[in-house]
Amino acid sequence: MLLRLRILVLVCIVLAASTCTSTPHLDVVIRGGTVYDGGGGSGIVADVGVLDDSIVAVGDLNGRRGRTEIDATGLAVAPGFINMLSWATESLIEDGRSEGDIRQGVTLEIMGEGESMGPLNDSMRVQAIRSQGDIRYDIPWTTLGEYLTYLERRGIATNVASFIGATTVRIHVVGYEDRPSTPEELVEMQRLVREAMEEGALGVGSSLIYAPAFYATTDELVALAKAAGEYGGSYISHMRSEANRLLEAVDELIRIARDAGVPAEIYHLKAAGRANWSKLDAVIDRVERARAEGLRITADMYTYTAGATGLDAAMPPWVQEGGYDAWAARLQDPGIRERVGQEMKTPTDEWENLLLLAGSPDQVLLSAFKADSLKYLTGKTLAEVAALRGSSIEETAMDLVVQDGSRVGTVYFLMSEENVRRQIALPWVSFGSDGGSLAPEGVFLQSNPHPRAYGNFARLLGKYVRDEGVISLGEAVHRLSGLPATNLGLKRRGRVLPGFYADLTVFDPAQIADRATYDDPHQYAVGMRDVVVNGVLVLQDGEHTGATPGRVVHGPGWRGQ
Repeated sequence: MLLRLRILVLVCIVLAASTCTSTPHLDVVIRGGTVYDGGGGSGIVADVGVLDDSIVAVGDLNGRRGRTEIDATGLAVAPGFINMLSWATESLIEDGRSEGDIRQGVTLEIMGEGESMGPLNDSMRVQAIRSQGDIRYDIPWTTLGEYLTYLERRGIATNVASFIGATTVRIHVVGYEDRPSTPEELVEMQRLVREAMEEGALGVGSSLIYAPAFYATTDELVALAKAAGEYGGSYISHMRSEANRLLEAVDELIRIARDAGVPAEIYHLKAAGRANWSKLDAVIDRVERARAEGLRITADMYTYTAGATGLDAAMPPWVQEGGYDAWAARLQDPGIRERVGQEMKTPTDEWENLLLLAGSPDQVLLSAFKADSLKYLTGKTLAEVAALRGSSIEETAMDLVVQDGSRVGTVYFLMSEENVRRQIALPWVSFGSDGGSLAPEGVFLQSNPHPRAYGNFARLLGKYVRDEGVISLGEAVHRLSGLPATNLGLKRRGRVLPGFYADLTVFDPAQIADRATYDDPHQYAVGMRDVVVNGVLVLQDGEHTGATPGRVVHGPGWRGQ
């Protein structure tokens, strides 16, 4: 009996040892890749170990195994990329896989350029539903924090975070009127900013060339930025001008940063219009002098010479007062049409006229229509449509806005390739697509996005890093990850270091490239092989796994659990 008991104990010990040695030590091990840790330095060959949602080891992990093993020999391993200007606000509702960005290595979408998905009042909710285009959805949320939570609960592949939109706050309190806010209204706007910061907003974002944001004074923006600054937030802006008054707009942003005591970032840095290309030197000088003074001024950009917005950016802000319905109604008044048409073709420093800045209506591409009856015009230039209709450029633009029930999605060719390269080389510049995260299928095919939606980050790594050597691969990875994470004050994001969240990319530096073009934009980038978000494989061997582990990433003022 004693012998049988001893044998049984020995068998149990052997079985336990066998079980122990066959149990993986880690969830994911990425082996043998060249690790660029997001700090800007050269890569080192190392393994990366992941347990649960975090990186737990970087180095030689030969003694440890993972449930999932990824051979990254000959490939780059980097932190997940941060899209500093994302308009995936609606595309993630339609398709949480975030295919277009995931296939470029983006693991965090930063939203809130002027307009954010909350806070909403009843009239704003009604208007938001009425103005929806190809993507249709209910709006069960009210606040910005509720919207972000809504995305997380639906299931999204990428992480999400947002600024609160200064435009959204202004509409909530002041409406669409062309006037300064009253002291009482400003107090209410600050209250909304504070509430959003406590829900996890990153700061305040503005977009000042558009109505009604155009109507806000500098002092109003300082007040909102101060409210965000109480919670460690920052100010980020599509400035009041990127063209004829570019330098004055940079001065305004720096003043807001100084007076509010907050960091500030320039959205999609550019000098728009050939006559303004030479101003980039002065912009850089202003920013670097402010940084030397101790102000935290940074910028982001997209890697193309064309921007994308709407035909509203070709018309004076005064005609847009009151929102779309009032704008469209005015455009049907013959006297107003005559005045608007004249202003559209008259050079001015009073507002940002992207039609004139493009230099020619041949350089204005119509990319997205709401009305099915107009979708056949997608991909044509404004000049082509005007010729088809036998109408002037200005009349055509006004007619399209009225007929489509929207501002009409538009691509404007504005920038210099030389300036794009110079901006990429600036150490305080990160990157944002200024687009949604799309897929070449379903509802997304009903419009032609700017190719930056599919290629912005891959274009940086392929064209400007590998092919042209504008910056090193280590520096590019830093500007896609560690730099924006630091600028935003994010904890445990943007680096390949133990203790950081496991947002990771594995890609081939020799193959990564954009494929999307203006004529054929619905094409995925190539060269990104594997993407991990919060420890979960979302892209494996170049194919989406269907996993949706994305989370809300909260700002420094978050009061949640």
